[in-house]
Amino acid sequence: MAQNVGIVASECYFPQTYVSQADMENFDGIPSGKYQIGLGQKNMAYVGPQEDINSMMLSALTRLMENYDLDYKDIGRLEVGTESIVDKSKSHKTTLMSLFQESGNSDVLGITNINACYGGTAALFNTVDWMSSPSWDGRYGVVLAGDIAVYERGPARPTGGAGVVALLIGPDAPLVLEPIRSSHFEDAYDFYKPVLTSEYPAVDGPLSNTCYLRALDNCYQGFTRKFKERFGQDFNVFGEGETARACLFHHPYEKLVQKSFGRVLYNDVKAGVTVDPAFEALAEFKDVPVDESYANRALEKAFATAAKPAYGEKVAPFTYAGQNLGNSYTGSLYFALLSLIANSATEDFTNDRVLMFSYGSGLASTMFSVKVEGDLTKQRETCNLFDRLDNQRVKSTPEEYTEALLQRENYYHKHDFEFAEPTTQIFNGAYRLTSVDSMGRRNYARQFSNTPKRAFSTSSARGLIRMVLRR
Repeated sequence: MAQNVGIVASECYFPQTYVSQADMENFDGIPSGKYQIGLGQKNMAYVGPQEDINSMMLSALTRLMENYDLDYKDIGRLEVGTESIVDKSKSHKTTLMSLFQESGNSDVLGITNINACYGGTAALFNTVDWMSSPSWDGRYGVVLAGDIAVYERGPARPTGGAGVVALLIGPDAPLVLEPIRSSHFEDAYDFYKPVLTSEYPAVDGPLSNTCYLRALDNCYQGFTRKFKERFGQDFNVFGEGETARACLFHHPYEKLVQKSFGRVLYNDVKAGVTVDPAFEALAEFKDVPVDESYANRALEKAFATAAKPAYGEKVAPFTYAGQNLGNSYTGSLYFALLSLIANSATEDFTNDRVLMFSYGSGLASTMFSVKVEGDLTKQRETCNLFDRLDNQRVKSTPEEYTEALLQRENYYHKHDFEFAEPTTQIFNGAYRLTSVDSMGRRNYARQFSNTPKRAFSTSSARGLIRMVLRR
């Protein structure tokens, strides 16, 4: 069995095109700040019909393998988490096996995990548990988590986005998954996709927020109890003797992340864990019935305001990708982790604990923690997240974005067509959908703007990973 299993390497793929939330406010004819301040979002990534979730995952996996100079023969498990379904039977993982064909490696465990935004976390746990078991054969695991989030025209549309995170899982990792997990599952219809001929979901916004916060309460209470049982001390986010340097949350939009962190403080105050005098005034809310607390605006505002200084240190810096990509569903929490890795250029997280909360509607949720046990420089420089987000994308108009979504509607479930060229800009070296034949079989190819060459090249990262694999 492997020891200190966690994230050895990380990469991601997101579309080259995006639209600004400020422009969307003007386009939708609503007051300035409703999306930027009300939702807390800045930009939103999107794709046209020539990119689907398979092509994006092909691109993300290729980035990981090429930029770390990995051999496909050294991958023993490949797990996918997504809710962006393109086939009701054939899994996305099997499409990705096309990349393994040349190596001759078909002995690769894993499959696609589906439950709204939770599938990536299920994929991660499956891979870590495999590596920590007697069944592990000494090879790496890879986890892919990501989605294309699109909504009908209306108030939910600005909460869309797109992106895929690729994680290489192995022993003696710089980011080690700790063994404490606390989960909450229940039957709920807060967000679901009952119309199989459409990408668009059915959303009950108020119920979804309540479900999210209720799941957070249950997971956090269970996590803190298990933490004390294992380590003999209270879990402490606020005040002296902190046990978590950073808190990462599933990020549908940044305002909900703010509410979530305030909810952590609410749980601490209610449990009597935090004794900071600055929070004494919050005690008046301890007697509010829990079921009523989710819709209590005064309570929500009081705790979010009180938590704001800590939010600026422990949460806000790691919402950067989410604010600029939008919601990538299963990839959302892990883009927060990539944002933390990107911030390691100015912050030393060595020996720090990172609290993580994963939520998927329907509903499934888990709180767990990651310990920083090694240097993050290699992952930071290889992914190059901030530069790619800020300088390598192309800004589109709301009209172009709207047209792209109309095209997606027209091509969704359509058969027997070809794309001679992309209809929107695509990163050089990324995969794209080239055709769907009359039997619904999808074909993909890499898009090169110039002469063919190895894509996603980051020469400084080559050869960084040289693990001795147990056979």
